[in-house]
Amino acid sequence: MPQLAPPSGLVHRSFIAAMEEFRAEGRGGPDDDTTLGRTLCDYGGRWQDPGVFASYVAEVRSAAYPAEPLGVPVTTLWYSEGADYLGRISVRHSVATRFLREYGGHIGYDVRPTARRRGHATEMLRGALPYAAGLGLESVLVTCDTDNIGSRKVIEAAGGAFEDERGGKLRYWIRTDTARV
Repeated sequence: MPQLAPPSGLVHRSFIAAMEEFRAEGRGGPDDDTTLGRTLCDYGGRWQDPGVFASYVAEVRSAAYPAEPLGVPVTTLWYSEGADYLGRISVRHSVATRFLREYGGHIGYDVRPTARRRGHATEMLRGALPYAAGLGLESVLVTCDTDNIGSRKVIEAAGGAFEDERGGKLRYWIRTDTARV
């Protein structure tokens, strides 16, 4: 059964395959200013080297990853089943910048293309809510692009209450105690 856990070298091969899947769908290009896009640009094919991958894992675990230039602490958890990397979810400890308050939100996630439409994103989001509660967050802002129907359904399934649309983003608030109800 898949679980959320801190990043680990145990999924090295599967992680690399997942990153290639994201690249194949066009992620990581010069116009991709998402966390995943910046990560693909920064690390590219260097992940093949076990030492580079170990350094990357250490950076992500320390919440000092340079691809999160928004100046807030962030905890990233990977969703995997054994050695099979399925996706990641990042919980920003605050929305202390205008960008995060308006568009980015507290939580962002990605599911590898070959693992989509199996409920993984919903389980990841639900699983991250108790962690956010442990940070003292009573509710979290989660956003998605207006045309991302799948992500909208994930957010709503996790208890997201629609607030509004801003700059092409749908904004939802989710109570962090929803996972315990």
